Amino acid sequence: MRILVQKFGGTSVAGLDRMQMVMGKVRNALNRGYKVIVVLSAMAGETNRLLEMASKWSDSPNRAELDSLVVTGEQVSISLFSMLLNDNGIKARSLLAYQIPITTNDDYGNARILHINGDRLRVLLAEYDVLVVAGFQGQTEDGRITTLGRGGSDTSAVALAAALRPDAECEIYTDVDGVYTTDPNLYGKARKLPKVAYEEMLEMASMGAKVLQIRSVEFAKKYNVPVHVRSTFSDDPGTLVTQEDSSMESVLVSGIAYDKDQARITLRKVFDRPGIAAALFGPLADAGVVVDMIIQNTSREGHTDITFTIPQKDLKETIKLMEQIQGELGATEIAYDSDVVKVSVIGVGMRNHAGVASKAFAALKNEGINILMISTSEIKITCLLEEKYGELAVRVLHDAFRLDTHDYEG
Repeated sequence: MRILVQKFGGTSVAGLDRMQMVMGKVRNALNRGYKVIVVLSAMAGETNRLLEMASKWSDSPNRAELDSLVVTGEQVSISLFSMLLNDNGIKARSLLAYQIPITTNDDYGNARILHINGDRLRVLLAEYDVLVVAGFQGQTEDGRITTLGRGGSDTSAVALAAALRPDAECEIYTDVDGVYTTDPNLYGKARKLPKVAYEEMLEMASMGAKVLQIRSVEFAKKYNVPVHVRSTFSDDPGTLVTQEDSSMESVLVSGIAYDKDQARITLRKVFDRPGIAAALFGPLADAGVVVDMIIQNTSREGHTDITFTIPQKDLKETIKLMEQIQGELGATEIAYDSDVVKVSVIGVGMRNHAGVASKAFAALKNEGINILMISTSEIKITCLLEEKYGELAVRVLHDAFRLDTHDYEG
């Protein structure tokens, strides 16, 4: 049995005309001999509408009940689409997470998938040509409804393909036609990539690229599920996200990522002694605040400055936590700045090539762009900059590595 998992986002199912386009993609897959699992999101805007409704009923909605509310958007999508398929001669049925089941932990609002009953899906696919599955949702072992976080339908689709491997392939349909060297809305020279390694896609997703949810890429990498990113609104072949190979390693840089959702915090004159870093970052970890870049200055007279970055949404909570432990740390001041942006140069080819950092820093220097902080990994160099330079930096770095061409290898 050849199985194709196709995921369609909210803009792809926003109305009858859009769902008819989706049906065309499904019919094409059936004509190619596949059994199809279609994973649908809620119609565009529906989840936000439900969240706004919840905020009117409750100042602090119970997380489990909030999950029970917002999953109704996906239930509407899959029911309507199943009706459409059956009316057009395609044998289909809809499935909510509990009917499979898709079992998760109980982290309501951001649950992680623990198990999917692939055998149940195979039995159903023997009876139906298409299964229409509600994305974004799961259930705990004791039957409570959960959601997988924003963009969770991507994770649903990849996880379903993983549960059915090696027979299943996965396509993620969006309103863009693939993964680009940078955001084409920022720079018209951005080029669509035919193939991207899992590691590169993880870095791009972590840096704010909204093509795929980061957890879906983690799932794809862990279970070796190749993922095609394609557009609902064209027949473009899109981008294949897959294992790294030698052709990818020959390319020095694959993309420039850009993330505006950043804030910088500096604690001045904290004690420079063992345990201070743990006392500082432990409470942040307990509160679920993700810390990215960290710099500690040279010690002077037993004190040092520590600077780190966090998502903007966590700024208020982080400042509050820092104020609570300020005395323990000995900090004389808590300074913060939300007018910053992260720009990253990404490519698996960096592992085998020298000079990427120097080329990037020289390009920024030539434009008079000051670097506030730097962090690196094997395949990424990230610079924190003043927000006003963010888009210019993207264009400058894109040109420095000639990413608008197909043949640049450093």
